[in-house]
Amino acid sequence: MAGDPVSGAVPIEDLPGGLDLYCTLESGQTYLWTREDGAMYGGERSPGAWYATVADGNVVQVRQREGVLEWESTTDAGKLVRRLLRLDADLGAIAGRAPADPLVQTAFERHRGLRLVDDPAFPTLISFICSAQMRVSRIHAMVASLARAYGEEVVFDGMTYHSFPDPDSLAAATEAELRELGLGYRAPYVVRTAEMVAAGEGHPEEARDLPYEDARKYLTRFVGVGEKVADCVCLFALGFDEAVPLDTWIRSAIEERYPDCDRGSYADTSRAIRERFGGSEAGWVQTYVFHHLRTGGEAQ
Repeated sequence: MAGDPVSGAVPIEDLPGGLDLYCTLESGQTYLWTREDGAMYGGERSPGAWYATVADGNVVQVRQREGVLEWESTTDAGKLVRRLLRLDADLGAIAGRAPADPLVQTAFERHRGLRLVDDPAFPTLISFICSAQMRVSRIHAMVASLARAYGEEVVFDGMTYHSFPDPDSLAAATEAELRELGLGYRAPYVVRTAEMVAAGEGHPEEARDLPYEDARKYLTRFVGVGEKVADCVCLFALGFDEAVPLDTWIRSAIEERYPDCDRGSYADTSRAIRERFGGSEAGWVQTYVFHHLRTGGEAQ
């Protein structure tokens, strides 16, 4: 696909609660975007840098500068950008409803404008299968390698981008090929899950209309998907804002700050920390706390 760029802009002041594009796209919740300087998840901001993804078959680029979110695309992507970055969520109201807890309040204060993403379900599922025992930079590199090797090329403004591979394309890969791309022991999980989706044995989208805990359980049918990975898909792709993935950072926070929430099992601990983090919007709190702790922050 090729075409002249279509562009638009959204004043940050028009977004309830603002926007921090860097925090949103480099907070460990999405691995489907790339940064123009190639330093995605490098730990440093690059003010005004373009971020790009391929969504619904179209290249979408966004950047934040001078109080404006600018976008360029192969299509009129205004609505798509608002959906992908959840620009209609009222961050001010969400922050105002967050628990009056020192760690939570510090995280919201330090990372104002961090928004949850709304990524497509299958790429998110595969991304978080790849996330096991991996740094965010390595996860991003693995996902980018999968896109280059098996995704569709999309040409935009003289540059070639790659979509995330569809289930059929990824199911046709071999375990050996994926190991060559650096997936290691995750390779057979990715192949088998892609085969399941391609064969119609299930699709992560089918979890969207289930009650939250049923959705999490449904997702664990896929190979390499435990409850934490399932929670990530629920939160970052399926709209379950109450989901709290119990990753290493959140488990450390539970051990050090909320020991009464440790109930032994994943399900019971998840319910307890979900209640502590505010119930229906606990996933927003989790994402702020995760990013804050991962980047070296502490509660004041």
